[in-house]
Amino acid sequence: MERPGYLRIAADLRNRISSGEFGIGDRIPTLPALAEEYEVSETTVRNALALLRNEGLIETRARAGTRVRERPPIHRLTADRYRNRAGVPSTPFTRDQGIGWSEYRLDKLYERVEATHELAALFECEPAEELLARHFVFYDNSVTTQMSTSYLRWADVEGTPVADPIHEPWPGGTRAQLGTLGIAVILVKESFTCGMPTEYEAKTLKIGSGVPVLRYTRRHVAKDGRIVEVAHPIVRRGDTTVVDFEIPLG
Repeated sequence: MERPGYLRIAADLRNRISSGEFGIGDRIPTLPALAEEYEVSETTVRNALALLRNEGLIETRARAGTRVRERPPIHRLTADRYRNRAGVPSTPFTRDQGIGWSEYRLDKLYERVEATHELAALFECEPAEELLARHFVFYDNSVTTQMSTSYLRWADVEGTPVADPIHEPWPGGTRAQLGTLGIAVILVKESFTCGMPTEYEAKTLKIGSGVPVLRYTRRHVAKDGRIVEVAHPIVRRGDTTVVDFEIPLG
């Protein structure tokens, strides 16, 4: 079965961009020119360009035409990013991004909630246990890069600086925060999935609806075996995130 014309054109233009025929900042030919080249209607070309725009490959600006967008840098999530490091203030996020503390900005919203059945399963606790929900949006300089909701047990943090958003961002991140409460984290568990963004995720991360996202769940496990923090989900754009693992075999 032959693909619809707009998908065929989008695929060809995508290949021409990836091959470098159309480089970063280059102007894409006009609708009439592309319609003539591909022997289709301007509506078909417009639909193809809309698909590439949603994928973040091109952008259209008034009086500037349609051009190839600059691609965001690739960031690698390494397995050692949660380890404590001496020296300048940092968090796992700043290490992932390779940025300094002055380049790091964080939007935050805190609220007291009850554990849903899903969260109770992740915490291995009873449903309706009280939790502190911390909604974060992370910025690398001025670029929205990551979003997450991190949950802590209310009984662990009630009345402490950890429950006050004024102290965010906190050098060392969640592990350091829990350490100030006498909670020693000895293990971090992560589970990864990917998919297309929700409308809210696309709007928050400022990406097209055709850009996939990486979603993962993180759990901090204390020395006594308790799960003391669940971040569910952490969301990043999937086309610029690489997850690195090292697996010693002996």
